Amino acid sequence: MELTLFSIQNTPITIASIVMFILFLVIFSVAGRIISRLIFNRVLAKVDMDSGIRYTLTRFTNYTIVFIGVIISFQFLGIDLSGLAVIFGLLSVGIGFGLQNVTSNFIAGLILLIERPIKIGDRIIVTDQEGDVIEINMRSTTIRSLENISIIVPNADFISGRVINFSHNDTRIKVRVEVGVSYSSDLDLVIQTLKDAANQHPNILKDVEPIVILKNFGESSWDMVVVVWIDDPQMHVLVASDIRMNIVRLFKEREIEIPFPQRDINFRNVLPYTNESKEAEQ
Repeated sequence: MELTLFSIQNTPITIASIVMFILFLVIFSVAGRIISRLIFNRVLAKVDMDSGIRYTLTRFTNYTIVFIGVIISFQFLGIDLSGLAVIFGLLSVGIGFGLQNVTSNFIAGLILLIERPIKIGDRIIVTDQEGDVIEINMRSTTIRSLENISIIVPNADFISGRVINFSHNDTRIKVRVEVGVSYSSDLDLVIQTLKDAANQHPNILKDVEPIVILKNFGESSWDMVVVVWIDDPQMHVLVASDIRMNIVRLFKEREIEIPFPQRDINFRNVLPYTNESKEAEQ
């Protein structure tokens, strides 16, 4: 156990010192999780504070304890980390050995916790995946998709990529439902029916009247759009689906037609239908 494997800063590194180094890291890592969890459940839970801020403070507590553990572990080995230059030097060495992505994701995780562009419970779309943020870790963020699948997204994707946050600052969002209506329909009846279909849904904001827009003149229909507001971003898919069902039901009751696509076919140089053609068919 006292066999010297190598030396750092003229300090011999033995098997025993490496074992103790790893042991210290494990102890402080476990202690960080336990203490941060106790602070979250026993202290911050009793304070009138936004849940995202509580989560951020808990994470920083955990990271601080782990960071102290790393410093103590290196001091136990006899390596002087009193200067930040040594720490940055170690980081640069790590980057040189292929840890660039890990380091960038860790820094991105700190930015997410400080700036809070996303927080726990937010409904977001990132890398074409929609879901709810359930956990923000040092390297990655976990999203629960609409299919109840956990998606692990590197933190750097939230900093360098495009993120849609339905819950950021204001939870009210606009829901749009499009439908085509036959040109033979009564336009005023169509508009009123679409408003009725929207107003029948219990989750739309009642203080904002649904809006019906004639978006375009399609090839075989008026292209109509119903616009409503809701205050729960997680419900936007279900609300849109329910309104579509209401539209189908009310259209049938009021005999409003949703047309099929139509095509006009013009024949050029039509051959005459002669007696020879009849004989060929026979």
